Amino acid sequence: MALAPRLEMRQGQSLVMTPQLQQAIKLLQLSNLELAEYVDQELERNPLLENGVAEADRAGEREAPAESHEQVTTAETSLTLADDGPLPDRGGDLDTDYDNVYADQSRADAQNDTAAAETPGAQGSDWQNMRTSGGGGSGDGDYDFAATLTREATLAEHLTDQMMMALKTPGDRMIGAFLIDQVNEAGYMTADLAEAAERLGVDIEDVEAVLGVLQTFEPTGICARNLKECLALQLAERNRLDPAMQAFLDNLELFARRDFDMLMKLTGADREDIASMIEDIRTCNPKPGLAFGGEPVVPVIPDVFVRARSDGGWGIELNTETLPRVLINQQYYSEVSKLSHDPTAKAYLSECLNNANWLVKSLDQRARTILKVASEIVRQQDGFLVHGVQHLKPLNLKTIAEAISMHESTVSRVTANKYIATPRGIFEMKYFFTSSIASSEGGAAHSAEAVRHRIKELIDRELSDAVLSDDNIVDILKGQGVDIARRTVAKYREALNIPSSVQRRREKKAYA
Repeated sequence: MALAPRLEMRQGQSLVMTPQLQQAIKLLQLSNLELAEYVDQELERNPLLENGVAEADRAGEREAPAESHEQVTTAETSLTLADDGPLPDRGGDLDTDYDNVYADQSRADAQNDTAAAETPGAQGSDWQNMRTSGGGGSGDGDYDFAATLTREATLAEHLTDQMMMALKTPGDRMIGAFLIDQVNEAGYMTADLAEAAERLGVDIEDVEAVLGVLQTFEPTGICARNLKECLALQLAERNRLDPAMQAFLDNLELFARRDFDMLMKLTGADREDIASMIEDIRTCNPKPGLAFGGEPVVPVIPDVFVRARSDGGWGIELNTETLPRVLINQQYYSEVSKLSHDPTAKAYLSECLNNANWLVKSLDQRARTILKVASEIVRQQDGFLVHGVQHLKPLNLKTIAEAISMHESTVSRVTANKYIATPRGIFEMKYFFTSSIASSEGGAAHSAEAVRHRIKELIDRELSDAVLSDDNIVDILKGQGVDIARRTVAKYREALNIPSSVQRRREKKAYA
């Protein structure tokens, strides 16, 4: 058969994700902080988008409200859902065509939103009536309190200030500055001294001498190269670093294994002295560098609130404080379109308007999808909310997806980086998805998280003269209807950072 180039036309079907659909899917898996950052970028990029909170401030200062602004109504989306009530059915799956998902709100919905906005104490959907509870703004007479705040000094700055006082020569300060840069946030020296000396072109003795000076700085134990050296520096300052304590530190791995008999043999101390050494060590700080400022700790802000209702059900609502308020300035678009005769400018404005409308729809669908998934999770895990972790049910993404007619990938994106505030605390949505462990009595399966909780309870209640082995725990759990293997108990115990029965027995004897 002769080989020759030729042209062929074929017709086929394939799934093509448009840029708008990719944006919607991206928004769905973002956390509330990442979403706020993304919306801020869109506000800077698109001249037709405006910040709803800022517009609310300006609207409150004017007597006459502005005209022709379109609002994102999802900022005030909420739902109260009993455990036996119907799920919300507005919007579709993110894996479908968004052009068929969104529909314009009816005039009746708009009238209801307006009536809610005029009701005292209600959160209206009219952007002209929005108010912000934030601090001082940029208007005349406002006091910017944030501008007067100072940040906490970092560990590197704290060590550098001490170094400038302790080291006098430029060469020593150069070595000291290099070593300070190699100290991690916990306060440990991560640099290899030989490599540091070679890189700086100095003798290793000079580097060791400077490191010795750095290890005298506050907080005590800073710039240590390992845990043993960190503890030794702190104990030496208290005059507790005697030969017996040094031998104890040289064999810290025995302490980790709770092998106190071997520790007594190596240190020459009796059981009472070993207990005293352990108390001294426990008063030390294994990570002295964490006392200083570093990266700010970001608090967990829940995306959904779950509250008990008087009728025995659960009320589920979105945290509206985490939802961005975005406005589309239709008036600005109309005026500029009328005045501009440049086809390129008009095309640019049309593209901006389309992007703005799609962003509004994507934010709306994101809020409704989160609420839909959270409602089904609450319905599935009602026992956990009422009775605690012992009644946490096995749950997977497929169960939730089938219940709300969505794809598993959509549920996975929704539950990523999202948190639920319940009467029992704040939990990540993925916490409620646990594997199942079969029942030994043929009944309902048990949640792996619930089984881990039972193992921890059993070990916490064990007596010093009756320490439970993994086999004993297996027998107890099987008596409670949990069909579990010994290796699974050992895996869960290690995940909970609980020592083995041998180590726990040694520790209990040491403190007996």
